Amino acid sequence: MVPELLSKFFVAYWHYNFAMPSLSDKLKALGVHLGTAEIQPPANPSTVRRQSALEEELGGRWLTTRQGDTFVVERSFPADYVHGSVPIKITAPLDMVAHWARDERISQLDLSKFAFLDTETSGLSGGTGTYAFMVGAGRYQGDEFKLSVFFMRDPHEEPALLEALIDFLAPCSALVTFNGKAFDIPLLRARYELNQIPFPFEGYAHLDLLPLARRLWRDRLPSRALKYLEEFVLEAPRSSEEVPGYEIPWLYFDYLRTGDITPLKGVFYHNSMDVVAMTALLNLVAGMLSDPHGTDLSHGQDVIALAKLFEDLNLWDDAALLYERGLRTSLPMEDFWKAIQRLSALERRRGNIESSLELWRRAALEGHIYAHIELAKYFEHTAKDPAAALEWTTSARKHLENSNLPAYIIRHWSEELDHRQQRLQTRLNKKP
Repeated sequence: MVPELLSKFFVAYWHYNFAMPSLSDKLKALGVHLGTAEIQPPANPSTVRRQSALEEELGGRWLTTRQGDTFVVERSFPADYVHGSVPIKITAPLDMVAHWARDERISQLDLSKFAFLDTETSGLSGGTGTYAFMVGAGRYQGDEFKLSVFFMRDPHEEPALLEALIDFLAPCSALVTFNGKAFDIPLLRARYELNQIPFPFEGYAHLDLLPLARRLWRDRLPSRALKYLEEFVLEAPRSSEEVPGYEIPWLYFDYLRTGDITPLKGVFYHNSMDVVAMTALLNLVAGMLSDPHGTDLSHGQDVIALAKLFEDLNLWDDAALLYERGLRTSLPMEDFWKAIQRLSALERRRGNIESSLELWRRAALEGHIYAHIELAKYFEHTAKDPAAALEWTTSARKHLENSNLPAYIIRHWSEELDHRQQRLQTRLNKKP
């Protein structure tokens, strides 16, 4: 509800302050010319004050584009800049990142072809009433990372901002975002179309880091927001300049109303740090995926998450080694036994049945019902030992009756165990 109200408020505000034709506009439409062509109209005092304030407070400059002027704040980071504990220059190969993203172009492009992009908007729900009033974009140029934050003072300057973004990212052919596939890029596409400007990033390779971050840190961290990852993964907590994301649309509305840029300084900081954080995060995950066994991971849950990812990529040998490594760390008990279960299933697929048996017996001793069932299956179908299979089936029934599992799981396993118990009992009764 709040994002929708923000968008409606912004549209209404724009139409009231900028879209309503003035008396002069109406007279001009009727062919009435005011003044002389030789005399330039005086500058709007409010616009002059805003322009001066932007330059003084933010240290940016004005860019002239094919669509008019827009404001940009620029900053350069040296190649050896470290964000928290992670360098922002990507040194690890991107082959495994490309494999995960299913886009081989990511591993083939030069680093200078990557553009890191983040938007700040007038609402959080998207739609035609949502503006990207600020766009941060960064790219590698030589030994530096160039960051430009484009800003529009009012909706009239949106076409100029969009044109400036085209010019800045012209050398690039790949985008790196954080939730950009779901939000930033669809929003920008809509803004380009509404302004009748061809969408410039069509066909670009696109790496969205949010799904990858969820895969790697959802078990350990309560949030995968970029600011949270900065603090607890990159070890780069933000300064007091940071503003919460939910406040940003309101801060922009206040600026439109008052012309006071001071509260927006925190938004410029927020946007800049988002872009810089993406470079460090990509460097970190590229290193984790390209050298999973040599990467120094201090949290066992991160090792297990990496094992799951490699398992899903069908890189089973690497996954098994990572599971074993993770199990040697101090894992929370629940995560430990989940890892045992996944490794036992993986070892069975790899043909290492003896390893699976060892893991199942270990889990069975701790009362894990799935392990009893797996052992029953093994002795019935592989070892051809119905007596042992019946013994494991019976023990599984006892543990199931004393469990606190949801009713639908108990019902499912009970039916399976009943069928197996009857089948095995029949088979044993037929023996001479």
